[in-house]
Amino acid sequence: MGKISRDTPLAEITLRRYEKPTVGDRELVRKFCLSIGLLQPGDSRDVVVDVFYILLKARQGREELHSEEVKNNVMDLRKSLGLPMLGIASSNIRRQLKRLKDLHLIETNANLYRIAEWNNISEIFEEKIHNFLLKSVLSRVRDYVKRIDEEFKVKEK
Repeated sequence: MGKISRDTPLAEITLRRYEKPTVGDRELVRKFCLSIGLLQPGDSRDVVVDVFYILLKARQGREELHSEEVKNNVMDLRKSLGLPMLGIASSNIRRQLKRLKDLHLIETNANLYRIAEWNNISEIFEEKIHNFLLKSVLSRVRDYVKRIDEEFKVKEK
């Protein structure tokens, strides 16, 4: 039996639409993470929310954090909110940082993490996700739609 080929995407993004934001603080960050596919609906493992939240708080003071500092701050936050200590292993914190970095929301500088260029999230979203990632994904989907239309034309009578 031969190898089964794997379809590996060049880029991917999941988008969800929720009600207008009326919540604050951590819940606002959670809805954003749900909206852009960093978190799945109903997922109890939501440490990515805390990682992003910690980096947003650090941005207010233009503070860059090492992954261990992120981990310690996440642990303190979860403890203060009475959340279970799930997903707080150093390896998982680094994985969540990588996911945020892959979406260009954060960046590293000498092993220190920060919100990309200290920018507002609206600027980062517009420039990196909307204008770059989303447009390129939609363009490729349109290529497939056109080819499907060509391959499966309605035959003339």
